[in-house]
Amino acid sequence: MADFDGLIGDARGFLTQLAANNNRDWWQDNKARYDAQLRAPALALLDRMQPVLAGVSGTEVAPKLFRPHRDVRFSKDKTPYNTHLHMMWRLETGARQDPVFFFGVGLDYISAGAGMMGFDKAVLVDWRKFVDLDTARIMGTVTGLEAQGVRFREPALKRVPPPYDKEHAAERLLRMKGMVGSVDLPATGPLEALLGDAFKLLWPLNEMLVSVAEA
Repeated sequence: MADFDGLIGDARGFLTQLAANNNRDWWQDNKARYDAQLRAPALALLDRMQPVLAGVSGTEVAPKLFRPHRDVRFSKDKTPYNTHLHMMWRLETGARQDPVFFFGVGLDYISAGAGMMGFDKAVLVDWRKFVDLDTARIMGTVTGLEAQGVRFREPALKRVPPPYDKEHAAERLLRMKGMVGSVDLPATGPLEALLGDAFKLLWPLNEMLVSVAEA
């Protein structure tokens, strides 16, 4: 068994206990366990999937494991640690903005996803132009992915931004300020294969976003 195949179960066990003891003393007592059971396998998974995603995307890929510490400076919730494990692989396309693939384990979800969390200003302008001028292709990509179980985040805007028609055939996409799709993963199974299949499924989304960011 690969070093990371027990990651989901170990992460959920650790995070469940962390949620009940989200304080510095508990963390210090259990940091060595975090490093052994979560951090080390997560880094191994990031390394293992890097060439896989480079092959899928045809570009270099930069992996990242997110820190367990929360930024509480502007939050009413002052609990110091995240009760999830998140990682991502950023595609180094050379475009104005790069999409990512990501994997996350939380208390009530296990998911893989792709996309751009929030469009840069210039990319947002061009996203709306692409949606308006190439509606059939972009809607075809989105609906095709949805038919295969991909969920997209809800639009950030309540209304279609001007100058676009509020009855536009792709009004939902015009109301988005980022484009992220995800799929649920099972709690058991060979993680490399599960992620590989999920990311291949999601690749058309990132491929589409690269074409927008390169414009």
